[in-house]
Amino acid sequence: MAAAPSSLGTHFKEELSCSICLELFTRPKVLPCGHIFCQDCLQDLASRQLPLLCPICRLQVRPPPQGVAGLPDSHIIASLCERLQQQATLSEETREQQAQSASRCSFHPSEELKVYCTQCQVRVCDQCLEETHDGHGTTSIKKAAQERSSTVQALINEGRNIVESYLNFLRSLREEEKTLNEKKQQRDNSIIQAYNQMVQKLTQRKDHLLSESEENHTKNLDRIQSERDRVLTDINELSAACDRAEQKLQQEWVQFLSQQTALTEVVGKYRGKAAPTPVQTQPAVFQPTDTPVPVLGHVTVQSLPSAPIPAAPAARGTGHHHGNQRQGELQPQMVTFGERGSGTGQFNDPLGVTVSEEGEIFVSDKENQRIQVFTLQGTFVRQFPTVVPGEQEMYPHDVAMDGEGNLWVVGRTENLWVVGDMDSAEFAVQYNKQGRVLRKFDLQKTGRGRGVAVDTRRNHILITQTTEDPSNLHGEVLVFGKKGIFGRTVGLVRTVGQQQGMGWPQYITVDGEGNILVSDRDNHCVYVYNEDGQFLFKFGGWGCGEGQLYKPRGICTDRAGNIIVADKGNRRVEMFDKTGKFLKHITTDMKEPYAVAMATQGQLVVTDEDQKVTIFQNF
Repeated sequence: MAAAPSSLGTHFKEELSCSICLELFTRPKVLPCGHIFCQDCLQDLASRQLPLLCPICRLQVRPPPQGVAGLPDSHIIASLCERLQQQATLSEETREQQAQSASRCSFHPSEELKVYCTQCQVRVCDQCLEETHDGHGTTSIKKAAQERSSTVQALINEGRNIVESYLNFLRSLREEEKTLNEKKQQRDNSIIQAYNQMVQKLTQRKDHLLSESEENHTKNLDRIQSERDRVLTDINELSAACDRAEQKLQQEWVQFLSQQTALTEVVGKYRGKAAPTPVQTQPAVFQPTDTPVPVLGHVTVQSLPSAPIPAAPAARGTGHHHGNQRQGELQPQMVTFGERGSGTGQFNDPLGVTVSEEGEIFVSDKENQRIQVFTLQGTFVRQFPTVVPGEQEMYPHDVAMDGEGNLWVVGRTENLWVVGDMDSAEFAVQYNKQGRVLRKFDLQKTGRGRGVAVDTRRNHILITQTTEDPSNLHGEVLVFGKKGIFGRTVGLVRTVGQQQGMGWPQYITVDGEGNILVSDRDNHCVYVYNEDGQFLFKFGGWGCGEGQLYKPRGICTDRAGNIIVADKGNRRVEMFDKTGKFLKHITTDMKEPYAVAMATQGQLVVTDEDQKVTIFQNF
């Protein structure tokens, strides 16, 4: 049955209405997923949360540099909305005028159309009938309309039925979209559940293997200790006899001769005794299985139904691993990934890095204005833009993890690290691990790169700063906090290091004892302060020898308190003990290392000016 005209208008309005404001589209914008919304509605969403989430399918959308206004327009939808609005605003008076105009002769405007010429099949006035239709058969307009109404009504009904079928098709598309969204959510939940179960099994297996390894190690140490105790007993007996003989050499001959007899017996005892043989330990060896890495499952596409459903757009490229790992091969000692670019897993100045308790690597990708997240095997996980509330996107310099598992990022809104740039501002911004902004506070504009660290014991944020006042050029460390607990506001607690003549303190870390360690790229050294900011010592100094540094950058400490420094100018990564004594070169084969971070699992993560990230294991 054909739909009434008013019903058709309702259906059209429903299809041309924004699902956010429920009104006809105003400046309709198209998201990458294909869904359309009003520009103002999207702008309101973007002001509250970035990245933008599609209200229908929840796809994450990163607006272009010009914001929501830069998204593609839907000209067809805009045109249809305009026509529908024009039709709705057509007044009754206008319709009456059109009706009156339709009853007048186009050749003789003063004359009304009174009869219908059956030969020419047109309505005519009296004057036209005399001039051009003389002798033609005529009938009344009402009778002619009645005779043709059945044909016209049939065409109307056919057109209404076609429109109704199209509307039904649009309804089916909405239902299909709803079904696809529900199935995707169910599928994603199944994948996560399978992953969690597999991680649990792998964790249990890991714990079992570590327990076996510890048991084997303890047995071998016991063997060594037993042999050590036996040999030490023999050494004590023989050494005591020799010592007594030496003491009597200068004494009376009778006593000496008696001591000689005792020494002869002891030495004779060990002369024929076999020397200690090496202890036969049996260290266990871990052999990974030859089976491939466990597979969670597969996402397969089922055959399409017979109904002509429009094909979905091709999927975008997915993240990939840039290392050289293959199934069945042993885990390498070093994993390297990344290259220059703006795509997934690519970098443009990875200046900062930190690792979460769960083993996720967070890299501040400065020129790409984002944070990228990877696993400790180098696999891309996710990314999010470094936005500042009420400002534009920020160029992040350094990143640190606080005790609550959130990130602190320092950077500026303009890329030029130049003093006097009136259009720029510097901030410290706190994000959660998914990139949602939690809070931020302003920093003094200095024009130089900063470092950030968190004292998790005191819940203090430590940020390096270099003043650019030529009459008072110095570096310092700003310590922020609020009574030991992060509040919604953060205040300055104290300033550290003004008296030691730091030039450019760029990177900073806090060790397990709360000591503050700062790398100074201008003075080529590392400054060490206690948790209260009192100067303890410094080490390094310009040069390329062992223990010397040249423009040091990133700094961190391991579980033993050893200090690891990215010696950028010498293209190497160095290890010092907690007193600043040089221990070893971790690597001397980097272009120019930027930042370093230690994982709780013992891996060292290093970013490089070569736009790469390297994970060192068992270094």
